[in-house]
Amino acid sequence: MASQKSKRQTTRTESVVTEFEFEPGRVLAGKYEVETKLDRGWEGEVYLVREIETGILRAAKLLFPNRNERGRTARFYARKLHKLRHCPVLVQYHGWETIQFQREQITCLISEYVEGEMLEDYLKRQPGGRLQPFPALHLLWALAKGIEPIHAVREYHGDLHSGNVMVQRVGLTFDLKIFDFFHWDSPRPENIRDDVVDLVKIFHESLGGARHYAKQPDVVKEICCGLRRTLILRKFRTAGQLRRHLEAIEW
Repeated sequence: MASQKSKRQTTRTESVVTEFEFEPGRVLAGKYEVETKLDRGWEGEVYLVREIETGILRAAKLLFPNRNERGRTARFYARKLHKLRHCPVLVQYHGWETIQFQREQITCLISEYVEGEMLEDYLKRQPGGRLQPFPALHLLWALAKGIEPIHAVREYHGDLHSGNVMVQRVGLTFDLKIFDFFHWDSPRPENIRDDVVDLVKIFHESLGGARHYAKQPDVVKEICCGLRRTLILRKFRTAGQLRRHLEAIEW
């Protein structure tokens, strides 16, 4: 039987699970066998699991109870991913399971497993740790096109950065997946505008950041606007506006 370890911080009223560290072979909810741990974040841990009945690989996100009070965070993720299920840039949600761990009820969200390389790691592998302007523009176009249908239904991501973007394939353009929404109670216009600014920040980072900005061509500077939020938002208030601007660039 696989061993399990946990770190728990005890207060007068509750115990807080801060780690699962499930080992390969651990069975979750009687349906999924742990293959390996994929990631750990503020809200919980993500595991690669194999669906026992079919052998299909899935991703399982287990939420720390203190980050998922009364199931609120889990419901947010499940409902939002279902609402946006027609957006190819997002992972597909499959279901909700509950497991018992250290006398705590743990929510486990099951989604498709996608393979690739995180953008922050992909950029580090490039010559000089950065992209040249032309492929960087293609990256930004793929990001804007992916986020556009989310903004079209007045939803948002809220936490866009190179550690939440996965590169699945690079060819004429980039095939991407985006993870980890940020949780606000309800969408507001400024959330969408935050996404746009974050897209431009990823573009700026992909080009090597401030160190290389002065030598970038005008088409780059017209988008980055020196990372001044007000200037960026005068030009682009949604991902769709940014995508249309990129498609009209004369190179």
